[in-house]
Amino acid sequence: MNRNELDALLRETLGSANVYFQPPESVRLRFPCIVYSLENQNDIPADDRQYRRLKRYSLTYITKDPDDPMVNTLDDLRYCSMNRTFTSDNLHHFVYTIFY
Repeated sequence: MNRNELDALLRETLGSANVYFQPPESVRLRFPCIVYSLENQNDIPADDRQYRRLKRYSLTYITKDPDDPMVNTLDDLRYCSMNRTFTSDNLHHFVYTIFY
């Protein structure tokens, strides 16, 4: 699995193209949106070699609605779990970790 497949999954899940991978500060975000970045890579060994490699991404869903149902939809993604939430500039941020 590669990052482009994850990007496509997130766009399909969100139902829009407002999905950004490690955007520079000059990019103007359109809300609601998903911003994600690569955090780490986990190698799973078996039989003295690499059996599987999972990349860990930090995913932040940003919305104006504190009760947005997309939060539950993201919770249902495989290998995805919520870490924390916070509000900044009247926008609600829901931060997840997803392995892909």
